[in-house]
Amino acid sequence: MDNYPDENKTEEKDHEVILVKENHQQEPHSARHVMSDETKKKRGLGWFRPLLGGVIGGSLALGIYTFTPLGDHDASDTTKQTATQQQTESLSAQNTAAKFSKSSNSSSASTTADSDKISNMVEDISPAIVGITNLQAQSSSSNSFFGSDSSGSSSGDTESGSGSGVIFKKDNGKAYIITNNHVVEGASSLKVSLYDGTEVTAKLVGSDSLTDLAVLEISDKHVTKVANFSDSSDLRTGESVIAIGDPLGKDLSRTVTQGIVSGVDRTVSMSTSAGETNINVIQTDAAINPGNSGGPLLNTDGKIVGINSMKISEDDVEGIGFAIPSNDVKPIAEELLSKGEIERPYIGVIMLDLAQVPQTYQEGTLGLFGKQLNKGVYIREVASGSPAADAGLKAEDIILSVKGKETDTGSELRNILYKDANVGDTIEVKILRNGKEMTKKVKLDQKEETTS
Repeated sequence: MDNYPDENKTEEKDHEVILVKENHQQEPHSARHVMSDETKKKRGLGWFRPLLGGVIGGSLALGIYTFTPLGDHDASDTTKQTATQQQTESLSAQNTAAKFSKSSNSSSASTTADSDKISNMVEDISPAIVGITNLQAQSSSSNSFFGSDSSGSSSGDTESGSGSGVIFKKDNGKAYIITNNHVVEGASSLKVSLYDGTEVTAKLVGSDSLTDLAVLEISDKHVTKVANFSDSSDLRTGESVIAIGDPLGKDLSRTVTQGIVSGVDRTVSMSTSAGETNINVIQTDAAINPGNSGGPLLNTDGKIVGINSMKISEDDVEGIGFAIPSNDVKPIAEELLSKGEIERPYIGVIMLDLAQVPQTYQEGTLGLFGKQLNKGVYIREVASGSPAADAGLKAEDIILSVKGKETDTGSELRNILYKDANVGDTIEVKILRNGKEMTKKVKLDQKEETTS
């Protein structure tokens, strides 16, 4: 339809041109000849012939365009273009659906594979996880009712607490379990519940309150699985971990919880029977509840990356639990196995954080001022015959640094001694006495520190 206005326009132009020519061909009136009727008739139709020829030519051209493939060009191209577009859109939709389906299937398959891996790992490692019951001797007396004079007393071991543990070694008919010291502390006897329900008596090989670790020994008669340690230094924040243990006792034995490593190389302060100490831990959001203590924190390969030890228990706090890293557990476990205790350098002082001493006492009695205030460890008492006494340390001295490392708390001082020094070492201790700095050399011995 768009061609028709152009043809009409062209025809009008042709017609206009023709008219101009006709006018130019007319002769002057004085020279005009007289023409016959036939000649006049022919001359009168002369303007119509070019017009008729244009119409006929246009009609022929239109007929050829209409009844040949050229005539179908616009409609055919439009139809083909529409069909092609629909086909392309259909293929695109199919490809998108296929990709989405493939992605969903891949994601689903990956999730299923991960779930299966963890389930298989838990099934494999579970026989190495044990429950531990702390039994303590208690006495009780009973009097008869209604004022009877008869009385009686009885004594026996009663359950004082429970926790978890993991079998990490099997040798010469014996199997060895690593757990927390606070799980077994004060026990008169210990019972271990195995995977198959068998309950056996355990022997305490050795324990260490400052690291909160202990090793137990049982017969390997019913032991079918031993867990291996992993390198905890390879742990990354966000890595998946699994905790297995007996929260709230035997009724919920071998409960499995999953989470991630929330943080590595954390340091938390822990109160122990040997005093306050700082301990290096792994933070996790895997649920750790009472009874989980001593159980393993595992990676997805089923290897021990830590021993679950504590959690923050407050109403407004969730998902903050801590485990002792396997790299700290292994050397302690090995020393407990070989020696039954951890030999630590002994200095021989009773100490207090200077920040806990009233400032008036610091200024008036100790002679401290300015930046000296609230900085260091206050010696309250020096044990007779101790390395500190031999080195000339006195009560009311302030320890500023040990082996060149500043220390403001008793726990920091212990960590320096226990991690950076050995029995028999001679170390430099910088002190303040009456406001003046001095350095003392202290030779450490192997006597266990019981006064700090």
